[in-house]
Amino acid sequence: MYKEKWYHSAWFIGVLFACWLLIIPPIVGIILIIQRHKSWKAFQTRFQESNLDQILDAKATLQQLNKDINEATSKKERLLSEYEDIQSVTTLVDDKKKIEEKIKEFNLKCQGIINETMTAQEKLIVVQDELLMQSFGFYEPKYNFENSEAYKAKLDDIRKEQKLMVTEKSATNHSLDWTIGNDKKKGKEFILDTIKLILRAFNNECDNIISKVKFNNIEVSEKRIHKVYEDLNKLTDMQRVFIKREYLELKLQELYLKYEFEQKKQEEKEEQQEIKERMREEARALKELEKAKEKVEKEEKHFAQAIEKMNKQLATSQDHEKEALLEKLKQLEAQLEETKQNKEDVLYRVQNTRAGYVYIISNIGSFGENIYKIGMTRRLEPMDRVKELGDASVPFLFDVHALIFSDDAPGLENALHKALAHKKVNKVNERKEFFNVTLQEIEKLVKQNHNKTVEFTKLAVAEEYRKSISLSKGNLQGAS
Repeated sequence: MYKEKWYHSAWFIGVLFACWLLIIPPIVGIILIIQRHKSWKAFQTRFQESNLDQILDAKATLQQLNKDINEATSKKERLLSEYEDIQSVTTLVDDKKKIEEKIKEFNLKCQGIINETMTAQEKLIVVQDELLMQSFGFYEPKYNFENSEAYKAKLDDIRKEQKLMVTEKSATNHSLDWTIGNDKKKGKEFILDTIKLILRAFNNECDNIISKVKFNNIEVSEKRIHKVYEDLNKLTDMQRVFIKREYLELKLQELYLKYEFEQKKQEEKEEQQEIKERMREEARALKELEKAKEKVEKEEKHFAQAIEKMNKQLATSQDHEKEALLEKLKQLEAQLEETKQNKEDVLYRVQNTRAGYVYIISNIGSFGENIYKIGMTRRLEPMDRVKELGDASVPFLFDVHALIFSDDAPGLENALHKALAHKKVNKVNERKEFFNVTLQEIEKLVKQNHNKTVEFTKLAVAEEYRKSISLSKGNLQGAS
């Protein structure tokens, strides 16, 4: 490489030329510039002769090659890494396929298990229902008294018998000939205390059982009383103190009486509620009839006065006015006649307390298909009663299939109820008026028991119910 001498450097020559006032330094500077130029030329000549430029070019080329090699090596490593990633992905894809196949197999097995489980659950439900019915049993009344007062009187008698047996110490089998430490008095007191304890325990247990007796546990309650009886008698076996079988029978009678007493009280309560409801219904119907009577009487008086007034106008009117007045008079007389007819109908309804409407209604949204309620109302507007039945106690309004006016509405209703007794939905409570029957069967029975033509509406509109179903389907589709 060319190395420049210090006195040929640009800064030194510049200093010499700065001293141009001295004349000699600039001349020296010119000489140095010439020498520098010659020295540079000589270096270039030597450089070319020695091929150093090729060496430098080769070196630069080598450096570039080394750089390219490094880049190629880096690229190779990157490609190898990518290849390994691709190989890994390929392996993952294969693994994924294997896993998916295993998942499919697992899903098939799961579906099989689910199907088996559902089948088992259906069988279990049937078995549970059978066991439930067996556990409930069907209680056969043992007394069948007419009212709750008779049951209460019998309960009082049974409890008096129990108290008498306890008082007379005849509720247990025992012996007072008992000695403790050669002391017969202490032995007797010990036996009497034992009798008190065993009877108190038995009475407490029985009272607890009897107080909780229901339709679904009466058989279990009976068994529990028997078990308490046996367990207590085993506990006092050494003292030879035993509760008598007669006392046990009195407790069982009390159990049955208490159950039937509560059942009868509930029936009487429902009957009272029904009577009160019928009285309220009758009061509402009578009020409506009285209002209707007042209205038609008022209308009758109004039309009669209007006719009287019109007749007076006719007597004093001109010939050309009479035609229009006669036409108005004719209309008023027709309205008066219609009012009189309405009045007769209302008076008939007021006097005939059995006249009214028998209604046939359904509510498929609440009770399902082919469930019909057959009831009776004395209301002037029977739809008021139907609307009341479709209040907040049921989710949807009732649909009316027939409104049958009858001079003996209670008789027609009773005839339909009797004919369809075997189709009652609630076979325990006779006061429930729902029947599982087709509309054709009801229509046939109405024709047999009613001598007037009745129009039946076959299709239940069930507007609110059908709209609710439609909205539910729309919500499900929106959610999916």
